[in-house]
Amino acid sequence: MKQQKRGQVWLAVAGLVTNLNGEWLVVKKTYGGLKGKWSLPAGFVDKGETADEAVCREVKEETNIDCVVTGLIGLRTGVIQEEISDNMIVFSLEPKHEIIQVDVNELSEAKFLSKEELLADETTSELLKYMLTLNNLTNKAVHEHLDPGKEFGYTAYKLFM
Repeated sequence: MKQQKRGQVWLAVAGLVTNLNGEWLVVKKTYGGLKGKWSLPAGFVDKGETADEAVCREVKEETNIDCVVTGLIGLRTGVIQEEISDNMIVFSLEPKHEIIQVDVNELSEAKFLSKEELLADETTSELLKYMLTLNNLTNKAVHEHLDPGKEFGYTAYKLFM
């Protein structure tokens, strides 16, 4: 069971992939609470990877689109049934191409849609609806090549500010 595998603290990532036309890459999961709803490509951070690496991997796994992280949008955090700490970091991404290949094990559909199309669609998830109402999704830039000190033993270190 995934809940036992993940423990009581979950760290997930989601990617807002925007194309040159301003359309958002959205997916419909075949399982879970978002089944049949437009949502962002998302998944859990795996052992040995940074959150920004995880979001690129998840987008690639679900849609076969390679992306570049352009910044951090925000954090969604909550507690499920007073027990599980459920946290999701939302990144902004730029696609290297727009040719979608759907992972049929996880998704029923994936496509780029305009903000207007998403707002008019009753299957758009609540989080996406809220994000669409925001005038400006502030982007925290990635800062690499920082070293907090050899004593910490980081093999990867990035700062989003």
